[in-house]
Amino acid sequence: MRDTGFGDALLALTLTLLAFVPTMSKIGAQIGDLPERPADLLGLGLTLAQTVPLAVRRRWPAGCLAIVASAFAGHQALGFATTFGSIGLYLALYSAGAHQIRFRGGLAAVASAGYLGLAVTLHRLGSPQGIADYLAFYLTLSVVWAVGNTVRTRRTAAALARRASAEAATAIERARIARELHDVVTHHVTAMVIQADAAQILLTSAPERAGAGLSAVSDTGRLALRELRHLLGVLEATGESATADRVPARGGITDLIDQARRAGQPVDYTEQGERRAQPMDMELAAYRVVQEALTNAMKHAPRMPTRILLRHNADHLEIAATTDGPGSPPAARRPRSEGGRGLAGLSARVRMLDGELVAGPRPEGGFEVRAVIPYPPVQE
Repeated sequence: MRDTGFGDALLALTLTLLAFVPTMSKIGAQIGDLPERPADLLGLGLTLAQTVPLAVRRRWPAGCLAIVASAFAGHQALGFATTFGSIGLYLALYSAGAHQIRFRGGLAAVASAGYLGLAVTLHRLGSPQGIADYLAFYLTLSVVWAVGNTVRTRRTAAALARRASAEAATAIERARIARELHDVVTHHVTAMVIQADAAQILLTSAPERAGAGLSAVSDTGRLALRELRHLLGVLEATGESATADRVPARGGITDLIDQARRAGQPVDYTEQGERRAQPMDMELAAYRVVQEALTNAMKHAPRMPTRILLRHNADHLEIAATTDGPGSPPAARRPRSEGGRGLAGLSARVRMLDGELVAGPRPEGGFEVRAVIPYPPVQE
């Protein structure tokens, strides 16, 4: 938060000095127009009371207005000559409109009542001003208050907009982290469970092969820990250099396929077209599409043939993952979006890259996940 105390103190000091400059004596707020009274210590004190309180005009706007307005009223009722210090009334009114938070309506009512009392007093003291003059001066003061109120309203609206924007950004980031955690944990834990089940069966049927299954569980666990460390690094990072850890190591898709194969899922992987440089978010999205498709295949169609196709086209990247299903109706085996994550979260990730993801049962049986992600335009 900005420290405004020094600026307000400087303003009060400047106005105080200008109040005693002879050429500035005719400039100021004036309404009484009573016979002029010679300057004395009382007049000096009333002048200072109209300028010095401005040093706290933003910290205590109501108190500042009360002192300045009272000093102005006394200065006018006693007939002292106008000074530039009377401009402090306008500044105090503006500050009350712009910075007073509580009891704004009550403060306005008290200020209006005080002005009415001043008008009646000046009239009884023989002021030549008429009702129209008092109303015009009151409207001037009201406009000054209204300007301050408008500034306060706009400042509050801007602060609310910034807060809403920050909350929206936080919500988006939380959703992204939740998707990342889901993708990492669900895939690797699913693979580990399947590998552990297979190793348990081998312990009784083929003990000599059980070691390979347990080794696959260990490798999958280490891979999961590595990706979780990457994600935790993103959470802790404050610089851009750490964001690269969001992307799994190059060739990560082939690691996913090898992992699925070790878990007993027959996977056929094909890559077509000439690979080109991809942005970080695009590469991560492609990795997550393949990861989610393999996770669903291992969970809902274990040991059924799965085909992964990565096609590099001229203007877009296409990912297709097809899993053959059992004899039961395909819709009955459809993977769920798991509470807005899984396929639903993956679809949102792809849409953020102006791409499209379609997932659903195939007419001939099984399930297919297909994503098309356009390459970003080349910067000239």
